Amino acid sequence: MQQEPAPPPRHLRVHQDRGHTVLEFRGEIDIAAAVELLPYLDQLTGQSGVRLVIDLSSVEFFDCSGLRLLYRARSRVLDHDGRLLLVCTHPLTLRIIRATGLARLLPPLPSLDAALSRPETTSGTL
Repeated sequence: MQQEPAPPPRHLRVHQDRGHTVLEFRGEIDIAAAVELLPYLDQLTGQSGVRLVIDLSSVEFFDCSGLRLLYRARSRVLDHDGRLLLVCTHPLTLRIIRATGLARLLPPLPSLDAALSRPETTSGTL
């Protein structure tokens, strides 16, 4: 029997859209938020064949703790033959993602619609 995920933390809104689970990160994604998000994120990314979109559109602050969450989520999704896409529009967050090289591994998309309209073969899980 599979255990149901705990209620999402305050920095996360979860919903389904076009066959994907959308994880909408919200507010400030710092070390305190990462501690809250990690167990929930691990539970979702540990499922075989999961199709996730992490949406950072509602994020106001994003530091290295958030980067670690994204790298970990990508690795776990790839290990379980899933798909992970990233939505990011905030200029400072985009700058961090590009400067660290994460954008090459998980290309940020400009909107949720752009992410959900992508063909399966062009996901950020290459």
